[in-house]
Amino acid sequence: MKVTPTALESVVVIEPQVFADARGHFFESFNHQRFADQVAGGLQFVQDNQSFSKKGVVRGLHFQVAPKAQGKLVRVVQGEIFDVAVDIRQGSPQFGQWVGFSLSAANRKQLWIPEGYAHGFQVLSETAEVLYKTTDYWSAAHERAIRWNDPTLAIAWPLKDNPVISDKDAAAPLLADALGG
Repeated sequence: MKVTPTALESVVVIEPQVFADARGHFFESFNHQRFADQVAGGLQFVQDNQSFSKKGVVRGLHFQVAPKAQGKLVRVVQGEIFDVAVDIRQGSPQFGQWVGFSLSAANRKQLWIPEGYAHGFQVLSETAEVLYKTTDYWSAAHERAIRWNDPTLAIAWPLKDNPVISDKDAAAPLLADALGG
């Protein structure tokens, strides 16, 4: 697997080695030992989540606070998304900065987003199925969100017209208000 650092500390893009022949292709989508050696050791994934969304849907920006903070390993099994990680580590020199990448079933790239980052994505294809592993279980009491269009973040979402947002995400606070309690 190829691991490429991003502009944010510890956030990396992972590309699997693909073995293709006349029958099709094969690749390891996850290997615990390689992940530990090349990306982040000492972690255990405890939950897999999968979502199906239509074109233009924006999900996020989501995170969980301690002691239930989550790292996420995100990949697309059908379609294409613009996947975003935002540094929300208070005191970090990169606080409030974001990175975004196209993840698709075709490019097979994955994004590792460790604890201390918010995550969101926008669907670029007609539909997309996103699968992500988490390092802690979902906890309603620890779940938080930042408004997807917070002007201080200025995320350059690729599809500008009529994004589809849940009521919950549309009502999320701005970054300045999201990290309290």
